[in-house]
Amino acid sequence: MKKQQELIEYFLDYLSLERGLAHNTIISYRYDLLKYLNFITKREIRFQNVSLKEIAEYYQYLNSINLEINSVFRNLVALKMFYRFLYTEGIIKNDMTHFIEFPRLKKKLPEALSLNELDKLLTPENFKGLLGKRDQAMLELLYATGMRVSELINLRINDINLEHRLLKCIGKGNKERWIPFTDKVHDILNDYIKYIRPRLITNKQTNKLFLNSHGNYITRQGVFYLIKEYARISGMKKNVTPHTLRHTLATHLIENGADLRSIQEILGHSDISTTQIYTHVSRKWIKEEYFKAFPRV
Repeated sequence: MKKQQELIEYFLDYLSLERGLAHNTIISYRYDLLKYLNFITKREIRFQNVSLKEIAEYYQYLNSINLEINSVFRNLVALKMFYRFLYTEGIIKNDMTHFIEFPRLKKKLPEALSLNELDKLLTPENFKGLLGKRDQAMLELLYATGMRVSELINLRINDINLEHRLLKCIGKGNKERWIPFTDKVHDILNDYIKYIRPRLITNKQTNKLFLNSHGNYITRQGVFYLIKEYARISGMKKNVTPHTLRHTLATHLIENGADLRSIQEILGHSDISTTQIYTHVSRKWIKEEYFKAFPRV
């Protein structure tokens, strides 16, 4: 019989290798499940003999440590997936988490930048020098494609098709999608690839598109820091992150009449309900469209 912590790693390997879950999701689930393991270990209980009583007590414990409701939800999702896996593998005889009732999630409307704010952030005067031109290419691409930051930093040089204004993006679950970009982004990317990247590269073997000042691939933290810095330079008070640019693209597309299915494909949402949240941020646009289309004036 595998040890208790080994069972967690066995499950996480399954999520990574067979389900293709993102690295950051795996890290979060490991943290959540180790917290649960610590909880039942203090009660001298093993995964195999947990009862409904302990599951209920763990839910109460999560609420008692002042976690956000979304974090409680994620902890319970990790637990439910873990026990379903143990049951399927024949490691446990009964899955007590089957009876878990999930808390109602708080839906947060994404905060988007106005077109004026976006123009201030992306004004060419903000991007100075060699690294500034690289940063301009990254920020313009984040907005133009709505990519996640993890997708951006993993882009390879051969994922960019400049001729057809398309890039190949590997998203969650290793799903591949093709995203178009504009002529403006084409010109900025073309300059970066031809004139900037060759001056940054130190390891000729690397095929990553965006590199840091040492010629290595740029990190998530690096992109977060850069966007915060450019937001500060722009005089913006909002908390601007890579995800802000993703939200901004979706909102602007909705406001300009794009259909939800197209936006779903661009953003790489597996479920259309995730995309539908953007319809709530554009009430002004919806009202205008209603009066344009209403037949009885």
